[in-house]
This record gives sequence, C-alpha cells and structure tokens, in this order.
Amino acid sequence: MSVNSHLVLGLCVAALTPGSAVAQSVSQTAATPAPAIAATPIPTDASWTVAPENLLVIDTNKGRILVGLDPRLAPQSVERIRTLADRGFYDGLAWHRVMAGFMAQTGDPLGTGAGSSDLPDVPGEFQFRRGRDARFATVAESGAGTRGIMGFMPLQTQPDAQMMFNADGRTDAFGLFCTGIAGMARNTDPNSANSQFFLTLAESANLNGTYTPFGRVLVGQEVVAALKVGPEAANGRVTDPDVMTRVRTAAAMPEAERPSVRVMDVANPAYVAVLAERRAARGTRFTICDALPPAEMVGG
Repeated sequence: MSVNSHLVLGLCVAALTPGSAVAQSVSQTAATPAPAIAATPIPTDASWTVAPENLLVIDTNKGRILVGLDPRLAPQSVERIRTLADRGFYDGLAWHRVMAGFMAQTGDPLGTGAGSSDLPDVPGEFQFRRGRDARFATVAESGAGTRGIMGFMPLQTQPDAQMMFNADGRTDAFGLFCTGIAGMARNTDPNSANSQFFLTLAESANLNGTYTPFGRVLVGQEVVAALKVGPEAANGRVTDPDVMTRVRTAAAMPEAERPSVRVMDVANPAYVAVLAERRAARGTRFTICDALPPAEMVGG
C-alpha cells in the first residue's frame, strides 16, 4: 500500500478525522460510556475454556491483556493475528494512536500509522454466516434487530427461523463493537487490513458492519484503559507511547507459563441470572453491550 493510504489506516478510519460527522458520533459515544461490568464469579460448571490457539496474550509495560479470538467471525483476520504474534512481529511495537473514549491502536512496525507486515493484505470480514452449531443466545430488547451473544462476542443477526430458507442452513450475522472489542485497522479500501489492530475503549457503533471484529478483551480491559492517550488535536497520536513487550497465542507459550481463561456459558442458567441483574440495573438504557458474558483468568 502507499504511504498515504497507510496514514489513513493509521487514523483507523475517517471516524478519526476532526470535524467529520462520524467523529462527532464517536465523541457523543465517548461522553456517555456504558458502565464497567463488575467482576462476576463464574461457577466451574457454568463456563467453558478458551482454546489456547484462540487466546492472544499481550504483555505491555502497563500489564497483561488477554484477548479471545473468534475465527468464526473473521477466519483470515484471526489467522493473520496468530501468525504475526507467534512470529514475534508485535514484540516491542507501540500503541501509537490512543484516543480517549474510543480506541487504542497498535501493530505498526514504523510506529507512525504507515507500516505493515510483509504479508498480503487481508480482505474485510464484516459479516459471516452463522449456523445452529454456534453457541448463541438471543438477548431480547437489546438494540435494533436480533441481537445476542455467540461465545463471548456480541452479534446482530437474522433470526434462526431464517436458516431453513437458506441452502447452507445458515444466516447472516456481524459482530458489534462494544467496549473491549478487537478490530482490524484499515484504510479507505475495505480490503486493506494487514498487521495493525485496535481495542475499543467504549461502545463504537459507527464501526459496526464496516470494520472487522475478530475478538474481545476477556481480561485486562483496565490495562487498555491505562494506556497513554494522545491529544485530540493530533488524532490521538502518542508521544513516548506505551509498548507491547511480548505478544503470543497461549498455544505458542511454554505450558508452565500459559494463561487460561474461562467464559460464562450463555446457555447456562447462571448467565441468565447475571443478565437479569444487569437488565434490572440498566433499565431502559440496557443494550447488547451490557450482556457480555463474564470471563476470568484461571492459570498462567
């Protein structure tokens, strides 16, 4: 890609361009962020364990971030992140752009927003085909359309009843950008993602359906929130930024060092109870982003 196109990618969308309509909507979102979801104890019999190859371990100078990867939403993007992480590509790279109330971006070897890996670009994976085999729970009255949770990811989708009319027995779905969602950065070309990615600091609905979500921060969102923020006038570009000291999939780490994360099963009555508590607390402000299942680290 050209340097100019990478500079746009570094901005992680027109959404970061001062004065744009989308930038205003991001600002509005940041003004009323969803409250932090309190830690919830997870009974062993009400959870499932994230596979080591689907757990991205990001060590930073501020602490550890554990990101669950979901290849069902974005198989090519997940494979790219795994490949680069286990190659050591991300080690030492900066969080070069961090915008308060929006997102923290990294993955650029140049640290300017203009860099990428030596691998080909990855096409946009903005939606996928959801089957009945997915661990999915509909969350009623949580936003427009049919919304719910698949594993640990928030989705908008067509209802299951639509599957019987489709030859593949599946239906369209796409991930939603709640707080803590991991997404692929790109330029104005929807098929230009490469190595850069971002973690959201607030619900960012303006990215839904136009950027590729590939996972979710399961442990360490407080570390993401503690990363050094860049000034708004500089579009979040950070001077003397925080860095990723080491990034690997858990599968690539020595077993003795390997962390493990359990996620509350959305099909379990324990999750139904948690959901009812959150809905009661939020009232009419309840959205799908309040329905994210709890997760906890149990090893490593």
